[in-house]
Amino acid sequence: MPKITEPEAIKDVLIVEPERHGDERGVFMETYRRSWFPLGREMVQANRADRQAGAVVGLHYHLHQADYWTVPRGKARVVLHDLRVGSPTELATLTLDLDEQNALGVFIPPGVAHGFATLSDLTITYLVDGYYNPDDELGLAWDDPAVGADWGVASPVLSARDQANPKRTEISPARLPHFGLRR
Repeated sequence: MPKITEPEAIKDVLIVEPERHGDERGVFMETYRRSWFPLGREMVQANRADRQAGAVVGLHYHLHQADYWTVPRGKARVVLHDLRVGSPTELATLTLDLDEQNALGVFIPPGVAHGFATLSDLTITYLVDGYYNPDDELGLAWDDPAVGADWGVASPVLSARDQANPKRTEISPARLPHFGLRR
């Protein structure tokens, strides 16, 4: 059984530290099991992204979808920010590093904005519990001072979409997630 913890910083986020089993052939780890996540639904889509060092992706959030991330190659600085109105950790930010050495996974519930900086060339895999829905692809400015993120990258490379994401104070109340409410 892996070690699963809920950090105090953001309610319902779960960090998974898998058990490693190894011998002269290498290492085996179970990285995901549905039963580990009481708030999760079945994951229905798996995605993989390969990024070069210096990229920043996000911050993104969903009203409906949960994500589960792992980094099997390289190192990512993950930034999470609780946008859920009424959450006991509303507006809190959590930063953690995922890499091939610590093999951590992170479960991100709907309404928690998420992004990552590539501290090295990397591969990130993520499972999602909803099929791609452009209406549920929302964003928050990666450099919003209210988030206060330390991305660990001096000159980040960002997509046009991520450069255009609004600050928290500019997001319409209708587009904000609510704690405990999954639309």
